[in-house]
Amino acid sequence: MSTTNEPERPAAQHHALTATGIHWLTQRTHPAAWLWLSVAVVALDQATKFLVTRFLALYERVEVLPPVLDFTLLHNTGAAFSILAGASGWQRNFFIALGVGVSLALVIWLWRLPRGERLLPISLALIVGGAVGNVIDRVVLGYVVDFIHAHWGAAYFPAFNIADSAITIGAALLMLDAFREKRA
Repeated sequence: MSTTNEPERPAAQHHALTATGIHWLTQRTHPAAWLWLSVAVVALDQATKFLVTRFLALYERVEVLPPVLDFTLLHNTGAAFSILAGASGWQRNFFIALGVGVSLALVIWLWRLPRGERLLPISLALIVGGAVGNVIDRVVLGYVVDFIHAHWGAAYFPAFNIADSAITIGAALLMLDAFREKRA
């Protein structure tokens, strides 16, 4: 029984009103509001890297799920999959500038999106968070801390971190959004 003067509504009608209210809220929310997700990615990325560097020595391996996953502390001076890791050092400033430039471009893109977008701002926010997480490492340490080491038996995938995961998921969602938009 309601204590207000509003009439009682059936549960199905109440659910429809709630869904409409959520739809209205997402239509009214600016896409830049998703930047909280970028901040969360950076915080989680930096926290996990802090813990790994405190508890593991360089190249030390800890089996997490023995057939498929280890934590191994590695320092990556290159890009994804350690591309350019053996370069003479110029790559540090290049990747810092690239990460800052891409992050700024994506934030501007995010800011200019129309209200009501959902998947695109989430994907951009994930990519920004991942890029900023790795830029922080390059500025502070001169390399990116990688530690998640997936493998199948003796076949190892290159090590990565939370920031790399956010970038990958964000890129996949960006492609999904483009595919959905193309079909619409």
